[in-house]
Amino acid sequence: MSTHINAPEGAIADSILLPGDPLRAKFIAENFLENPVCYNEVRGMYGFTGTYKGKKISVQGTGMGQPSLSIYATELFKFYNVQTAIRVGTCGAVNADTKLRDTIIVNSACSDSSLLNQRFGNMHFAPTASFELVKTADSIAQKMDIRYKVGSVASSDFFYDKNDNWKKWAEYGVLGIEMESAELFTLAAEYKRRALAIMTVSDHILLGGQTTAEERQTTFTNMIKLALDTIAASGQAK
Repeated sequence: MSTHINAPEGAIADSILLPGDPLRAKFIAENFLENPVCYNEVRGMYGFTGTYKGKKISVQGTGMGQPSLSIYATELFKFYNVQTAIRVGTCGAVNADTKLRDTIIVNSACSDSSLLNQRFGNMHFAPTASFELVKTADSIAQKMDIRYKVGSVASSDFFYDKNDNWKKWAEYGVLGIEMESAELFTLAAEYKRRALAIMTVSDHILLGGQTTAEERQTTFTNMIKLALDTIAASGQAK
């Protein structure tokens, strides 16, 4: 039985978008979905289901950080049989070629989280997105004519990182730092589901500059449309 999502059976679609910010979930539902219905308000973590291009799609806030994302993704996979999950969130760029508001299609996620250590001990699991979803999103992004990259991010448990660990990630080609994708990919592997993350660069750790809280909540529409079109084209949404 789900503890943090109070939705009746059948209320959640088998394909879902997962923003960290519950207000972004509300924004997506109100501006992109037809006839959205709110199925969850527990702890203010909004969840909605509506239709997009004739497909039933849900959107659920997950909160900040991998432990919070882990709760919601686990319940969605385990109790609501969600098959496809796409995180839509923000990251801080650590690559000079990546600009503010660029879109990143995430194909893999490094992590410093103890969640991986608790599962695998001294083994090193490689959290990876669904290749099918990456391929579909890449094809759609090309047609959208937006600035985007495909690559890896690092999912850190630190927001205020005094050790500047991002510099080491950047040396190995990581495009941005965020806080959730590695856990989503790991849970998708465990439950044999499909997952992807699509990021908008909200600030630039290397070069400086950042977007406002309002911009992050309401204007990062390229990644939202890309995620929805990826689901609509993937043949899994019902």
